[in-house]
Amino acid sequence: MLTIGEFSNICKVSTKTLRYYAEIGLILPDEINPENGYRYYSINQLEKMLLINRLKDYCFSLEEIKSIFESEELMDEVLFTALNKKKKEIAVKVQKFEDTLHQIDNDISNLRKGKSIMSYMENIDVQLVEIPMMYLLSIRKNVLEHEFSEEYGTCFGKLFRKMEEKKLTAAAPPMVLFHDDEYTPFGLDTEFAIPIKEYATGTRDFCPGLCLKTVVHGSYSQLSSVYAKQIEWAKREGYENSNALYEVYVTDPAEVSKESELVTEVYYPVKKRVSKAQNGRQIL
Repeated sequence: MLTIGEFSNICKVSTKTLRYYAEIGLILPDEINPENGYRYYSINQLEKMLLINRLKDYCFSLEEIKSIFESEELMDEVLFTALNKKKKEIAVKVQKFEDTLHQIDNDISNLRKGKSIMSYMENIDVQLVEIPMMYLLSIRKNVLEHEFSEEYGTCFGKLFRKMEEKKLTAAAPPMVLFHDDEYTPFGLDTEFAIPIKEYATGTRDFCPGLCLKTVVHGSYSQLSSVYAKQIEWAKREGYENSNALYEVYVTDPAEVSKESELVTEVYYPVKKRVSKAQNGRQIL
């Protein structure tokens, strides 16, 4: 048996942390002396504690780690599934860091040239276009930001299979509609959709009408700036939002080797803003 101090020293975990782990039921002492309350751990528990440390290094939360140990399935199978899921989550974060580094390089380059960091906004082109009504085959659900890439593949996979079953024809590239009025870290009301030529059971009408359109070449990290520029344009020209914002993915992200090859069309549906004075005259 090992004292809590010895166990702590071997596993490089403080005794305070070990007591907390015991409190939440993650790893319990093998024995507690009833007379003095001293805690002892067995040699066999070293492997479990080292695995906990390893999973923490992989960015698993204590709650996630506990659920792995409490699973009734075989440990190796549970770990295989959990590690693959975490790998995808980390890959998304790594890509974001790479995008950030690229953006920082661009900002440094602009500053060296005497340009503003925000000078790239001047190159965002906004067009006012009329988009006809379309039939959408879609899946609408709440999606957390880090789950978007996975849900993109899963939902569009289901939609393409449904198209094959019903012998439907795509009228345009896949698109995603965002129905929330504001950003929330608890998930976004997201609709994955494919415009369909045929009207069929399970499709719905979507009438974007008048839209602000911007074509983006490159990283999706630019999209927030595009929406900002579109909203700025709309307010300046007397327009306001009238429907769900949506993005059309002209190129499949799974089929390009570099982000620079991505092409995305961003649409911001609008209508002419009615002033209070005009609204008052209409009522009269």
